[in-house]
Amino acid sequence: MVTTAGDSGGDVVVPDTKDWTWTLERPCPECGFDARQVEPADVAGLTITLTAPWAAVLSRADVAERPAPGTWSALEYGCHVRDVCTVFEERVRLMLAQDDPSFANWDQDETAVEQRYAEQAPAEVAAQLQVAATQAADAFAGVAPEQWSRTGVRSNGSRFTVLTLGQYFLHDLAHHLVDVGAQG
Repeated sequence: MVTTAGDSGGDVVVPDTKDWTWTLERPCPECGFDARQVEPADVAGLTITLTAPWAAVLSRADVAERPAPGTWSALEYGCHVRDVCTVFEERVRLMLAQDDPSFANWDQDETAVEQRYAEQAPAEVAAQLQVAATQAADAFAGVAPEQWSRTGVRSNGSRFTVLTLGQYFLHDLAHHLVDVGAQG
């Protein structure tokens, strides 16, 4: 994950514009997560498992230091993961409430700049992340068996079912643990 010019960290970095939906078709070579192995009954529990290490990550002495120019600090990644949980909770709830909804665009790099991720208090981020993860897990736990095939579409045209949205979400959580040298 990277931030853009004008971020509070001062680095000028190119935003991540990759389309990561390929991770629904094959294991991620960077983090090893295989979304195809995730069953509906696993999504809620894995959400909690894959966000639990963030309390320790966000208590590191060097939490706000970027490991390299252009690479987010653990604090910035923690803010991002918190917000990912919120965005995906909103999306799954929308998919359950509406037929084939379209998701508003979410520019994660713009959010990092606007929300000043690098300046947030790590302990507050840890608490907020736990709440957001619990709410996302609860949203997925509330999906009835017949609802896992409901669909929604992202602003770039990528189509998801509730299950593939959950799988995609879990890859993001797993991948960012690797980004900060933590394990789920």
